[in-house]
Amino acid sequence: MISIQDLLSRIRWDKNFGKGSFEIGYFDHVERKIIRVPLQELHFEPGNSFSFDLHTAGGEVITIPFHRIREVCRDGLPIWSREKGP
Repeated sequence: MISIQDLLSRIRWDKNFGKGSFEIGYFDHVERKIIRVPLQELHFEPGNSFSFDLHTAGGEVITIPFHRIREVCRDGLPIWSREKGP
């Protein structure tokens, strides 16, 4: 399985693959469910391979570790999901 970091790099740098509308589904510990957000709403700091920032509508910045990403969708269809542990 491709790592989430490798998939995000491919979306960013592969012009043909990167066409489309992408959503990231991450597990929210407060709501206890997967939250889907458009990829363009996320901020990836160069060199940070541990987390990304989500800027909410209320102006809050939430830092989310990559290991909480559970799925990635392209044009509404799943293209990647994290295997569940034991």
